[in-house]
Amino acid sequence: MTAVEPLTVGAFDALPAARAEELLREVCSAPRWAREVAAGRPYGSLTILQAAAEGELAEEDLDAALAGHPRIGDRSATGTARREQGAVAGAPAQVLDALAAGNRAYEERFGHVYLVCASGRSAEDLLATLRARLGNDPATERRVALAELAAINRLRLGRVFGA
Repeated sequence: MTAVEPLTVGAFDALPAARAEELLREVCSAPRWAREVAAGRPYGSLTILQAAAEGELAEEDLDAALAGHPRIGDRSATGTARREQGAVAGAPAQVLDALAAGNRAYEERFGHVYLVCASGRSAEDLLATLRARLGNDPATERRVALAELAAINRLRLGRVFGA
């Protein structure tokens, strides 16, 4: 089984712990989070799994998760990230250039990539959000990034389990 094959939560609940953690790290690259979510099995339903996954997400997971995320608008994004950023790919060059500049400014200000749940959002919308978030103080921005990570994880878990 791979993360691209829909599987049931029941089948996930029955996986060996190491395989469950591996699958969860495909959703979010934070090892502690994956270990804790895998250890919380059985869940029995996607809704319960998603709620537990969100509840297990802690600020200490953010840096590890950020390390696994490409920049918004990065043409080298692959797989899940490419699908989630699909609306960005066709954006006009000036918007992509502004996103690249915004990403650089964001990383200089906060020390990590701009993390946002991009699925179904236009490049212009993501750029406006990036610009607004540049006004956040670092503590606020970490809370916002963690909330965005929770939304991304919920979406990705839904895809893994065919929702």
